[in-house]
Amino acid sequence: MPPRVAVLIPCLNEERSIAAVVADFRRALPDAVVYVYDNNSTDRSAHLAAEAGAVVGTERRQGKGFTVRRMFRDVEADVYILVDGDDTYDASAAPALLDLLVREQLDMVLARRVGSERVGSESDAWRRGHRLGNALFTGSISLLFGRRLGDLLSGYRVFSRRFVKSFAGITQGFEIETEITVHALTLDLALHEVDTVYRARPAGSESKLNTWADGFQISCSILRLVREERPAVFFSVIGAVLIGVALSLGYSVLVEFHKTGLVPRFPTAILATGLVLSGLLSTASGLVLDSLARSRREARYLAYLATPKLVAPPHQPHR
Repeated sequence: MPPRVAVLIPCLNEERSIAAVVADFRRALPDAVVYVYDNNSTDRSAHLAAEAGAVVGTERRQGKGFTVRRMFRDVEADVYILVDGDDTYDASAAPALLDLLVREQLDMVLARRVGSERVGSESDAWRRGHRLGNALFTGSISLLFGRRLGDLLSGYRVFSRRFVKSFAGITQGFEIETEITVHALTLDLALHEVDTVYRARPAGSESKLNTWADGFQISCSILRLVREERPAVFFSVIGAVLIGVALSLGYSVLVEFHKTGLVPRFPTAILATGLVLSGLLSTASGLVLDSLARSRREARYLAYLATPKLVAPPHQPHR
């Protein structure tokens, strides 16, 4: 029996592209159900999506994170394809991504963005600031969580049911892609990246991204995720910084005490001592919180295991 496939499209004011996206995915995956969840659009996006054949839902809380979590919660399927509604991703790649996930028993296939096939330069499709920010964020996550990635912020992904139903995110906006990726990395789930074409938006369509504001939110999200998932590392770094400052302040006090046996600068000595104690306390707190984080990961992994595994259809030998 083939798996039930759901295409999930979060949507905010995409009337110039949403009908084409729905039609393209219905053409590429004729047996899939396409869901469009409208996030308070002020244009005709929801109406056009319904006319194109999508099942239309609504999320009133503003933000892509809220919308994606609502879709994960509401929609029942065996395989989920998450894609943006701006017509920048290649729907024709979906069958190959889906086949890879099912055949290799993966939990996530991430479409790594490359190139541009629509009129306009690559920078039109993916602005330089966005490429630079994505590279920095991707490198940071790869370093902090120990697995090399190529495109942290891609909005085109395929998930197993186990992944979706074990994901308990809290982010509100465009940070949702970061949180989804960290979920896969912390549980050591099976994932793979595949290069796919990324193209410019249709003429007249405007991006919802704000380079600086969204970059700041993603940076804060990464710090929060490191604090929650790698507290030993997070608080040990803070502890090391505090102790380093204390040593730089207290060195001259110690040298003077060694020479004269006197401590004439009590405020500096007290500050340095307080910083050392704070650094040690921060490190100890990180070790305690690391045990709690491990317990939370185990709970999420149990939720992952409690969801039935997708059984790949038997391989049919070529005749």
